[in-house]
Amino acid sequence: MQLSSKQNEYILGASHRWNIKSGAVRSGKSFVDTAYMIPSRIRKRAGEPGLNVILGVSRETVERNVLQPMREIYTDRLIGTINNRNIARVCGEDVYCLGAEKVNQVAKIQGSSIKYAYGDEVAKWNQEVFQMLKSRLDKQYSCFDGSCNPENPTHWLKQFIDSDADIYLQKYRIFDNPFLPSEYVYNLCKEYEDTVYYDRLIEGLWKRAEGAIYRKFADKPESFIQKADKEHITRIEIGVDFGGNGSGHSFVATAKYKSGSVQPVMSERCMNADYQEGIDANILSDLIIKFVEKVVKKYGKPKALYWDNAETVLGQSITKACRKPFPFMVVLPAWKERIKDRIDYTVRLMGAGLFSITEDCETLSQALQDAVWDSKSNEDVRLDDGSTDIDSLDAFEYSIERDMNNLELNPVRGGI
Repeated sequence: MQLSSKQNEYILGASHRWNIKSGAVRSGKSFVDTAYMIPSRIRKRAGEPGLNVILGVSRETVERNVLQPMREIYTDRLIGTINNRNIARVCGEDVYCLGAEKVNQVAKIQGSSIKYAYGDEVAKWNQEVFQMLKSRLDKQYSCFDGSCNPENPTHWLKQFIDSDADIYLQKYRIFDNPFLPSEYVYNLCKEYEDTVYYDRLIEGLWKRAEGAIYRKFADKPESFIQKADKEHITRIEIGVDFGGNGSGHSFVATAKYKSGSVQPVMSERCMNADYQEGIDANILSDLIIKFVEKVVKKYGKPKALYWDNAETVLGQSITKACRKPFPFMVVLPAWKERIKDRIDYTVRLMGAGLFSITEDCETLSQALQDAVWDSKSNEDVRLDDGSTDIDSLDAFEYSIERDMNNLELNPVRGGI
């Protein structure tokens, strides 16, 4: 097993109550945990009172980011699967595997002593879960290993890291991983170039998000305009966002290509103010039907339409309205993944040369140009004060969010 000098340094130094690695993506933070720290910690505490716990953003990310990589090293016999009680057998011991994005997901371990806890993507957790964990590590031998990518400098986890708690902190840049191919590092740097994500996910710095969100697009939007390559479109998916009284309903149809390229091909925004009595469910259904018809006529049949799940009545109305004219199209509520994760995905698509837009997307193009971070917020929040078109951005993101975990981005040349 090859380890970098940084990883060996962690093994030797991580003898504190809290042991945290903060820094760049793909810098080797998690590998040393799955390859050595987790098995070692669990075996050392075998037979001692208390629970073993692995926490991630969700149970699914625990499986994907922690257990599956461990199986690739130690086989299925040593690293089990998560059962219906949220327990997996790891190195002969029961380990609770839980999501930490919501407080109610960790109710099973509230009130229990924890002898060992591992935390994946800690900065994405619900803060109350982390606070609960503090009080549960109550044995003399209790300890925590965790890793995170940096967020803004006022983030609650950064405040804890900077406190006087018993913490061993190790900081990583992407260049600390000597096993990454140089071409991959170059490509990843290009994807995040000129964005706050470069500072955080390449240099490993806790930096505030400021200014334009999609800087590459905002600086030169015309360079992203391309005609759709209709012969090579693998599928088209539509996102629909429902706006409030002072806002608008937005529709965005996005084409996906086998190469991994993503191309919004048509967008529209319908303002409530343009209709004397506003846009009710019947008018909205008619508008969506007309939009889908235009997409079908010019670009092909959409595979699916995803609507804003905050408005189930409107969603059910358009689901019913679309059933007869578009039997080929699945109509479902959007997942509505974390906004910052959706932004990160779009930024990477742009940086990787996997994003373009057609001339039929004027509303979305303007929304991408105008999108800025909220300078008054201590969190990474997109400005949403009515001065920019958030509706079109949401609609676009609903059309791509289900692809976010399925694509390893690398810059390509030659567009679509």
